[in-house]
Amino acid sequence: MNLADTIEINARRKPNHPAIIGTTGKVISYREYGDLVALWASAFKRMNLGPGDIIGLNLKDTVGHLIALYAIARCGAVILPIDWRWTSIEKERIVNFFGAKAVLSEPDDLFISVPGHWKNIIVDQNWKERVQELEPLKNAPKSADEGLLLALSSGTTGTPKGPLITHEQFLARFLIYLITIGFSERDRYLCATPLYFGGCRGYSMCTLYSGGTVLLHPPPYKPEALLKYANQFYATRLFLVPTLLRRLITLEGGSKKAPLFKTLDLLFSTGAVLHAEEREELMRRFCSRYLNFYGSTDGGGCSALLWDDPTEVSSSVGRPVFGATLEIVDDSDNPIKIGEVGRIRYRHPGTANGYFNDASGSKTAFRDSWYFPGDLGWINDKGYLFLAGRESDMIIRGGVNIYPAEIEYVLSLHEEIFEASVIAWPSKEFGEEIAAFVVLKKNSQVTSEQLIEYCQQQMASYKVPKEVFLMDNLPKSGVGKVLKKELINRLPQA
Repeated sequence: MNLADTIEINARRKPNHPAIIGTTGKVISYREYGDLVALWASAFKRMNLGPGDIIGLNLKDTVGHLIALYAIARCGAVILPIDWRWTSIEKERIVNFFGAKAVLSEPDDLFISVPGHWKNIIVDQNWKERVQELEPLKNAPKSADEGLLLALSSGTTGTPKGPLITHEQFLARFLIYLITIGFSERDRYLCATPLYFGGCRGYSMCTLYSGGTVLLHPPPYKPEALLKYANQFYATRLFLVPTLLRRLITLEGGSKKAPLFKTLDLLFSTGAVLHAEEREELMRRFCSRYLNFYGSTDGGGCSALLWDDPTEVSSSVGRPVFGATLEIVDDSDNPIKIGEVGRIRYRHPGTANGYFNDASGSKTAFRDSWYFPGDLGWINDKGYLFLAGRESDMIIRGGVNIYPAEIEYVLSLHEEIFEASVIAWPSKEFGEEIAAFVVLKKNSQVTSEQLIEYCQQQMASYKVPKEVFLMDNLPKSGVGKVLKKELINRLPQA
C-alpha cells in the first residue's frame, strides 16, 4: 500500500471539494491538490529520489508543506521533518545523522547556503512553475514495509531519536483519529499548530486521507483571530496544546447554549493534563466536547479522556484508544496491581518497531512489541490511566518535548563552560520552562545573559533556557552523576 494513493482517489471522487483553505480564504480543491502531489512526486523522481531515500522537509506551515508530505510519500521516499525555526547548525546535524539525500527549503532560509552531500531543493516560484511542466507521477510504489516518516521524538542531540514509521503503521494511527477522535470526510480540521510537530502533521494528513478539509491557520496569532477564523470557515475539529488552550480561556463570553466556537464539534489537546476547572470551563464556554489525548510520536496514541468521562477522573489521561493495549509494569517488566505506580507500556498496530540507526535507544524503548514512553503512572479500577511523573528528565514546554541532553550538549560546546546540567522549571504559562545550571572554566568572566544569547544563536527559541544559573560546582553522587533533584530544590531560591 501507499497512503498517497487515496489522495488520487479523493481527487477523482470529490474533485471540487475543498482540500485546503488558507488563512486568507484561498481554496485548493482536491483536483488541484491531487495534481500538485503527483507533479511534485514526478519532480522528485526526475531527481532520482525514490523508494527508501530520505527527503528533509524544511518548509513553513504552508500549502507547500501539505503538498510535500504526500508527494514524498507518493514517490516512495521517507519524510524527515525539520523545524524551519531551527538554526542552520541544528538542521545540518539532523540531515547528516539521518543521511538525507535532499532537503526542501524556503528561498529565504539560510540553510540553503550550507554545503553538504544532499540536494538543496528551493521551493520558490521558479520551482512551482517548473513542476507544472512535468507529467504527473503514476503507479506509486506500494509497500507497507517501506518507511513513510522519520517521526523525530527529540531534538537535535548527537544521537537524535527518530522511529521509522511505515505506511501501514501510519494508517493504524489514522484509525485512532477516525474511531476514537472521530475524524471523517465531512470534517474541517483547523490546523493551528506547527506542521513540524507530530500531532498537527498527523491530524492534517488524516484529514486529507479521509477527504476532509484542512483549514490552514498557523501561529503566531492572537486568540481572537483564531476564534474569528474558526467561525468564519466552519471549523469542526481543533487541536491545541494546553498552553494555547489557557490563552483561549482569557477570552470573554460563551455559554453552553452559545459557545464561542459556533461550529466546532470537538476541541482536543495533548501534552499535559488540564486542571478540572479548566476542562469544565472549556466545555462550558468554547466547545461542549473536549478530549485530552495521551501518546507519543514513537508509540502513537495510548489513551484519551473524553468529554463525557466523569469529573472525578479529570486528572487522568483517560482509557486506551482504539486498538491499544496498556499495562503498568515493575522494573522487571512484570504487570503490577491496579492502583500501584509503575512504568507505563503500551502497544497497537501503529507503534514503531524501533529508532532509526539507534540500536541502544531502541532496546530501551521498544521491547517485545511494547513501547515504553519513559513515563510512570497507575491505573484505577475503571481502567483510567493517571500519570505520576517521568523516568527521564524530559521537559514539556507548551506541549513540545524538549530533551535536556540536547541543550547540555550545546552548552558543552561553549569554550567558557566546564560543565552544565539542564532541568525542568515549573511554569504556570507553559507547564514547564528550561533552567540551566552551569559551571564555568577557571577565570571565566562570561555572564548568564551572554550564555542565553549564545543559546539563541545555536538553537530554536523554544529550546533556549529561561535562565542560566552560574555555580561553583554541580551536586553529584558518589559515582559522579549529577543530582538533578538537588538542582530542582534550588529553583525556588533561584
